Amino acid sequence: MTGRNRYIIRTVTAFALVASLSACGKRDGDGFLANFWGSKAEAPLETFGPEEIYKRAEFELEQSDVDEAVRLFGEVERLYPYSEWAKRALIMQAFSYHADRDYENSRATAQRFLDFYPADDDAPYAQYLLAISYYDQIDQVGRDQGLTFQALQALRTVIERYPDSEYAKSSVLKFDLAFDHLASKEMEIGRYYLKRGHYPAAINRFRVVVEEFQTTSHTAEALHRLVESYLSLGLTDEAQTAGAILGHNFQSTGFYQDSYNLLQGRGLEPEAAGKGWLQDIYRQVIRGRWL
Repeated sequence: MTGRNRYIIRTVTAFALVASLSACGKRDGDGFLANFWGSKAEAPLETFGPEEIYKRAEFELEQSDVDEAVRLFGEVERLYPYSEWAKRALIMQAFSYHADRDYENSRATAQRFLDFYPADDDAPYAQYLLAISYYDQIDQVGRDQGLTFQALQALRTVIERYPDSEYAKSSVLKFDLAFDHLASKEMEIGRYYLKRGHYPAAINRFRVVVEEFQTTSHTAEALHRLVESYLSLGLTDEAQTAGAILGHNFQSTGFYQDSYNLLQGRGLEPEAAGKGWLQDIYRQVIRGRWL
């Protein structure tokens, strides 16, 4: 087993061993851990080897003392730069920051690992950590979407640069969810404008969903809201075409039934009519190049 999995599995195993030994140490007085590492007031870290400091950092992480774990992983790198243990400590430092929800430092540390070890087995995991440090900060739909765009870019890097890694599949899933999140934002703003009668502004938002986020779960509603908006403006050709696209792709949904009823109430049918951007979408749908 190579790469990050080896380190994390080894770390989990070490945690279990250390916890067991720690319990024995409490029963035995001084105990194994005290004899092995000594107290913080005893010998300076410079007197310990990189593996000893690394294991102590693992122990502190298992004890939920993330600050001390991060410090000790950093000391491995400082005292034994360019060693194998320094490399392991750097990726574990990024992991520790992320576990503590210190996403900014997790990103910075993961990026430093990528800068120093771009071809290492753990490079895919470092890139994945960088990506999910953005992804895990995505707030509710109503918040600024800058982090969502950054998450999408970083996740795309994992997918494209490391397609055969174990993180690519997870990145694809998170990419789709983040993409859906952006569509949700457009829908929220579009509904806001629609409720207040600002139909052109609402149409612009729903158009973005149909054109740029057509693979998300919001497309059916966006088409229905376009029917509502265009009918409110008296633009029946556009409303009919939006209804036709909705019927072609989402006929079994409640959104299609609602749009159909709206059109029927005006004596209209869901069919392609007139010209414009929706006609282009309709032709793409019929030719099977969309959705």
